[in-house]
Amino acid sequence: MFGGDVTTEHGSGVPRPGRLTVLAGPTAVGKGTVAADIRRRYPAIWLSVSVTTRPSRPGEIDGVHYHFVDEATFDAMTSAGELLEWAVVHGRHRYGTPRRAVEEVLAEGRPALLEIDLQGARQVRATMPQAFFVFLKPPSLDELVRRLVGRGTEDSEERARRLRTAEVEMAAEAEFDVSIVNDNVRRATDELVSCMGLTTAESH
Repeated sequence: MFGGDVTTEHGSGVPRPGRLTVLAGPTAVGKGTVAADIRRRYPAIWLSVSVTTRPSRPGEIDGVHYHFVDEATFDAMTSAGELLEWAVVHGRHRYGTPRRAVEEVLAEGRPALLEIDLQGARQVRATMPQAFFVFLKPPSLDELVRRLVGRGTEDSEERARRLRTAEVEMAAEAEFDVSIVNDNVRRATDELVSCMGLTTAESH
């Protein structure tokens, strides 16, 4: 199905619109790791590349991992309505999804995936309610807190703040169409592909 041809509407030669899947979940649950596994193992699935105002990190490639822009460019994009969603993450840098690229891929009939935060997922739901929303969750709240706290260098106040954040984000699960437990990246990736309605063969 995705080996170069697209599904057409009633044999007319006009591509049937693809379906957008939105993957979101609490901070530190491993959304980026699952998205990277999708990119590596299922190249037929198109992954949106976000725009961000944060500086690139070692090894990151502009246009592959993110589109790195300055604050003025990001402002211009939001003013022109060029972003499907955007949010300030961790109170510092802004991230957003370019609208045109998503719409073009869907018009071609290709499967598309957005890996974004909870704020962004809510914005997409408001503008594209027909999208399919997947909540990635940890095996347990304790495991999520362990990931959030990291090496245990935070003081008790910071640990409490992160726990509250985790609890609030976990409560958003009810807003999604389906939930996937990220207890194993490969298994979670395969389940996500299955939820998108694709077979292993179709996704390669």
